[in-house]
Amino acid sequence: MAAVLSHTCETAGCANAAKLQCPTCIKLGVQGSFFCSQECFKGSWDAHKKLHKKAKEEKAQNNVANIPGAPITDPWPWYRYTGTLRPYYPLSPKKDVPEDISRPDYANHTQGISLVEKEMRGSTQIKVLSPDEIEGMRIACKLGREVLDIAAKMVKPGVTTDEIDEAVHAACMERRCYPSPLNYYNFPKSCCTSVNEVICHGIPDHRPLVEGDILNVDITVYHNGFHGDLNETFFVGNVDAASRKLVQVSFECLMQAIDEVKPGTRYRDIGNVIQRHAQVHGFSVVRSYCGHGIHRLFHTAPNVPHYSKNKAVGVMKPGHVFTIEPMISEGTWQDETWPDEWTAVTKDGKRSSQFEHTLLVTETGCEILTLRAEDSGQPHFLFQD
Repeated sequence: MAAVLSHTCETAGCANAAKLQCPTCIKLGVQGSFFCSQECFKGSWDAHKKLHKKAKEEKAQNNVANIPGAPITDPWPWYRYTGTLRPYYPLSPKKDVPEDISRPDYANHTQGISLVEKEMRGSTQIKVLSPDEIEGMRIACKLGREVLDIAAKMVKPGVTTDEIDEAVHAACMERRCYPSPLNYYNFPKSCCTSVNEVICHGIPDHRPLVEGDILNVDITVYHNGFHGDLNETFFVGNVDAASRKLVQVSFECLMQAIDEVKPGTRYRDIGNVIQRHAQVHGFSVVRSYCGHGIHRLFHTAPNVPHYSKNKAVGVMKPGHVFTIEPMISEGTWQDETWPDEWTAVTKDGKRSSQFEHTLLVTETGCEILTLRAEDSGQPHFLFQD
């Protein structure tokens, strides 16, 4: 950090004289940003780094705005993308949810933090749901399935992921559901849309889908106190054989893993099944993201890694409810995150595919709570041309 004239430290609760300024802020032209010590600077880092992000976005917008008639498309021209996909900004405004629709505790939190989840963080205790809670999960998952099926009908070239998000939001409102992703740790949209090399958590924007894309739509709804979570990967028009194989194998990975769900199965063993099948076909398994417990909380114990030789804790028991959602990639399993701090992409820019179900462990096996009743629950991609 560079030495400067004395100012007051900007760390909350500290009024000491400050002679140090953040070097990144100097480069970006951010005024202020003075701290009394490295300790104060490090302690304020989580909040302070948001200034860098905001300054970079404003700079990018100003640069584009200086070109007559140019739309704002890429908010981070300084970022080195791993693949060919680019974000299309600015995003549309965050959508409202009527006050009379029940909502999770993070919905109105300024940072989107679930205080209940935060209290449970680190706990490996897996909740056994009561019959009434299981019925609540069945309803939420059924509604989530209906919403995803509505989104599926929109997937075609020329449609934007923002338009899909708008339809998802409207479908949630019609069903008296809160779209669980909305404001979760400040996520700005009602669903996740992950295109091509995006592994997960893609933010819907104004990019039109292109012939040959693959698109994952991840839906979670919150209804009467319970979350229902599922996703599928779709073909956009005619898709090449390599992408079709990737999507097919990722679905098979999920279904083979589900076949292992029954009382007495260790959660750590799920990853062995998934990685074995993916590797046989020359694909890799993403390690940074995993399945999770879900009920009144969006994310809770157990963690369900999708790769082999993991150290997940816990044994399945009747009444456990959780997701399995393997992310299978053409190339490396490694990932990185775009500057929006959400969009996870493959490190090598190759494609990734994902499927997800919410599952209930029963006395004899499992019930797929997010299964579609008709067509034996087969995914939409099997019916696409």
